[in-house]
Amino acid sequence: MIKEMIVVEGKDDTAAIRRAVEADTIETGGSAIGQAVLKRIALAQQRRGVIIFTDPDHAGERIRKIVAAKVPGCKHAFITQEQAAYKGDIGVENATPETIRQALQSLRTEYDAAVSQLTMEDLIAAGLIVHPDAAARRLAVGNALGIGYCNGKQFYKRCAMFQISREEFEAALEHLNEEVCENNENL
Repeated sequence: MIKEMIVVEGKDDTAAIRRAVEADTIETGGSAIGQAVLKRIALAQQRRGVIIFTDPDHAGERIRKIVAAKVPGCKHAFITQEQAAYKGDIGVENATPETIRQALQSLRTEYDAAVSQLTMEDLIAAGLIVHPDAAARRLAVGNALGIGYCNGKQFYKRCAMFQISREEFEAALEHLNEEVCENNENL
């Protein structure tokens, strides 16, 4: 049984979570999150803690941002778009139970007074911003770090918020560079 309440987008996500683990969920009902839902999430955070587990798409990231802004100190579970894809649909409901369990074991916790161990110059040097393939590179590094995909500014904020160490960052970059080398060899 997972102690924290898991915030998901809808009933299909709840069903997928329950196939993987024993847990209680709060459904946002989509990206138009009402005040009543936000109050329930805030109460859950005070009493049991909250894990935000939304779809790895634009709407899911929007919900994650809204909940995290209104209810500080949440934990975050992330899956990749590949792990959430089924017949052109992207969603937590498509993830395997093993993928869901793995995401819940690799939680990231927000830290409000976060000071980043990285600089914007580090992101530029790594080709994560101001680079022709920056979006694809951020996606790969974000997946390796377990913080999901986001734009350059949000990536920097997440690295600070989740206290990504320089060592973690460099290991994720090395993983990306190895993948690029392998892909080039296969061409």
